[in-house]
Amino acid sequence: MLRAVLALLALLTLAACGAEPVWAPEERVQAARYVHDGPNAITLFTVINNRSNAGAHSGLMVNDSERIMFDPAGTWNHPRIPERNDVHYGITPRIVDFYIDYHARETFRVVEQTIVVSPGVADLVARRVKEYGAVPKAQCARSITDVLRGVPGFESIRSTWYPNKLMEDFGRLPGVTTRVIYDEDADKNHGVLLVQSAQSPL
Repeated sequence: MLRAVLALLALLTLAACGAEPVWAPEERVQAARYVHDGPNAITLFTVINNRSNAGAHSGLMVNDSERIMFDPAGTWNHPRIPERNDVHYGITPRIVDFYIDYHARETFRVVEQTIVVSPGVADLVARRVKEYGAVPKAQCARSITDVLRGVPGFESIRSTWYPNKLMEDFGRLPGVTTRVIYDEDADKNHGVLLVQSAQSPL
């Protein structure tokens, strides 16, 4: 009885924090599957406020046997990209561009950091994001550090709630490449981007 009560409280707490479980059917996930021809890699995206330089959001892309995007507690979505608890499938180059363009605008920039990893490490990170579950609001950086904790090569990543601190730790990993994306689009361009993306081929 006590166990059932605790389980119920945990579910209520998760709901109150804003976690929104989503589970696309298997046929949609398989139909969207995209295999990228680049090396196995982990890419961290950090959205930064241009005015305050505060970190606003973190996302993690994994190029394994398929390429997926872990966008914990994020608002990004695509009508033709299936999602399972913050993991998005079918991450083609066009979808990566859409993801970046959705976040980069006149008040925010996006920092993209990529590190090439072994197939075993990519597979481990992919499995961890798929098993993590829906992430409550404001826990994007924390969930990514949870995923990377203990993964070979990522031992120096510390647990944090702050996207900028995660970005700084990730940037110290040997072999990381970085680019910063600025965009002059207005803040209210999200609806336009979504319509344009939905009408364009993937």
